[in-house]
Amino acid sequence: MPFSFQRLRFVAAPAVLLACLLGAPGIARADEADEVAQLLQSGRAVEALRLVDQRLAKRPDDVQLRFLRGVALAEQNRVSEAIAVFNKLVQDHPELPEPYNNLAVLYANQGQFDRARSALETAIRTNPSYATAHENLGDLYAKLASQAYSKALQLDAGNSRAAPKLAMIRELISLKGPQAPAAVAREPEVAALPSVAVAPAAPVALPVQPAIAPAAEAEKPVAAAPAAPEATADDARAEVRRAVEAWAEAWSRKDLKAYFAAYTPNFSADGMKRAAWESSRRERITSKKSIRIGLDDWRIEVRGKQATASFQQDYRADTFSANSRKTLKLVRQGGQWRIERESTGS
Repeated sequence: MPFSFQRLRFVAAPAVLLACLLGAPGIARADEADEVAQLLQSGRAVEALRLVDQRLAKRPDDVQLRFLRGVALAEQNRVSEAIAVFNKLVQDHPELPEPYNNLAVLYANQGQFDRARSALETAIRTNPSYATAHENLGDLYAKLASQAYSKALQLDAGNSRAAPKLAMIRELISLKGPQAPAAVAREPEVAALPSVAVAPAAPVALPVQPAIAPAAEAEKPVAAAPAAPEATADDARAEVRRAVEAWAEAWSRKDLKAYFAAYTPNFSADGMKRAAWESSRRERITSKKSIRIGLDDWRIEVRGKQATASFQQDYRADTFSANSRKTLKLVRQGGQWRIERESTGS
């Protein structure tokens, strides 16, 4: 299963300052980089790419703008073009670890795990204190381990050693829940793609194949008491999924009343208050002749009155289409699940 994209996180990147010292020809002014970054954070990758291309026409060697161009392409699922951008960056500036990290993300999404591992190891050699690359490498190894243990169980369902190992990895990965997107810094920075995913918030938990219970275990009678919590958890996940599907259907129908009702009253995006956000969304939705939202590859976690729903979103509107990973943080209010926070690529 491919790794999923996650929203961009703009973090301080000393490597950019190093590039300046080495004579790199041009770094985007902070306000210009911020403008592109804000477009990317709000999911407007097409506009971000258009803007960054305009500025690159004047400063074609600008390191940060070139980097953001690669991010904008990746956000639009133009993977081969994004890979080309980051490959050219590492050729021109091998001292920068961030392009290697993002190449690893894109390679992992294509199932090219050896190339992803090599790129992450290069990023770490370039900057041994680059924590994002270290964590991504750990996530990559965890993904490979989960696949190996799952395969072992498929070949030998009675393997009593592989099942607990896979369960341990699944538990480890499940501890890494998505966090709120970090604020865009005011200093010139390079966007790093955490946790083998293209985008900004905290690292995303990697999907793993479900453990296959050994045959001997499957034959054991299951006590009635423990079954109830599992059924309850399944019911809660199903309820969250229905709420998200209703949100997507309202969006597709351009039913603004139902669409906005799917969010909490205090929901905000990119620092905008609820009223400003509604105005922006109303304009964007009603300007489309048709919208179709498809959801696939679900991962849902429920903890009390809080839930996280992650899925692959296929967005099609008029002549534009995009396919990216989306993560919604929901809370249960008034007997309904409502969206409290959302991120694209997470």
